[in-house]
Amino acid sequence: MEHITITVPAGRVLRGKALAGVVGSGDMEVLFTADQGQTLTIEITTSVDNSRGRWEALFSRLGLVSTLPAGQLVIHDFGATPGVARIRIEQVFEEVSYA
Repeated sequence: MEHITITVPAGRVLRGKALAGVVGSGDMEVLFTADQGQTLTIEITTSVDNSRGRWEALFSRLGLVSTLPAGQLVIHDFGATPGVARIRIEQVFEEVSYA
């Protein structure tokens, strides 16, 4: 298991919490808690060793297509593909934006 922490600038403030996915399904679980800060801190626990570069690239792309929200993002990954990871992350951001 690998533990990765990434901090990226945030450009919008949301309120609330959201959960998407289920790690026990062989997929991934993403939990987001919004705050009033200026960064998004991402804590990743993954079964895929040496994957920091993949995660950094994913958040770089997400930051290009939308403004990332401030808060804490906790990801429990069981080898999900980058496409599934992006969907789960976007799901929690969307859910909180409607809170």
